[in-house]
Amino acid sequence: MTVIETKNLSYKYSVGTPFEVTAINDISFTVEKGDFIGIIGHTGSGKSTLMQHLNGLLKQTSGEVWVNGRNIRAKGVNIRDVRFEVGLVFQYSEHQLFEETVFKDIAFGPRNMGLSEEEIKERVLKAAEYMGVHDTWLIRSPFDLSGGQKRRVALAGVIAMQPQILILDEPAAGLDPRGRDKVLSYIYNYHKNSDITVILVSHSMEDIVKYANKVIVMNKGGIHCYEDTDTVFSHVNEITEIGLGVPQITRLAQLLKERGVDLGNDIYTVERANERILDIMMNT
Repeated sequence: MTVIETKNLSYKYSVGTPFEVTAINDISFTVEKGDFIGIIGHTGSGKSTLMQHLNGLLKQTSGEVWVNGRNIRAKGVNIRDVRFEVGLVFQYSEHQLFEETVFKDIAFGPRNMGLSEEEIKERVLKAAEYMGVHDTWLIRSPFDLSGGQKRRVALAGVIAMQPQILILDEPAAGLDPRGRDKVLSYIYNYHKNSDITVILVSHSMEDIVKYANKVIVMNKGGIHCYEDTDTVFSHVNEITEIGLGVPQITRLAQLLKERGVDLGNDIYTVERANERILDIMMNT
């Protein structure tokens, strides 16, 4: 089932001025229910601009955005309802925290949805559990928490609204390796244990290959390719030619291939490389 579709989507900043620039150009793609999509691209490729169209935060210059079978800009469509269906989390989402307690911050979205206090409490506790927010934090000020803990609280606030689609723009930006792994693993576990569709924007190739089943590669405001993760990262030279890096293990596999040790064209995790190396050793 298709949950998001864009049709010839384009967006220009500063239209009609000398500073007019095309941020995204003629983008068409679909996202299926339950997918975990990774989006990569160099700075300025249009990733964040594209994401802000998917819940109507930006209005396209031309083209269409469809969510769950309806054009979000069609007459009679309430864009507020669309934003409850498509949750968008920006970089440094903890900057959006403002309430007196963690509980109130997580409850802010559900309360704006007009839910009963009983359902709000149920959603807060469930979202907190998904994001590893301990019960003892709920009565504390969010500003007493660490950076990684605040990030998880901010994510729990979006999850508490139970969006069908969760869009994450660099959700682990600025965190130390341990904090980043925790945030992404909680998101991944939430995806596995729910019907939600996730779209993850990241500069980290390692993060993308670890979690995404499909990858969109963006370049110069357009989609360079959109395929399953194996296929995308088999095109190492093509990806590097447009200014992107690849996982270190993928580069190592390519160097080994040039020296006569062929692990295959789908090496982008250490675990897979280890399996192939063991196979070669056992069969030689």
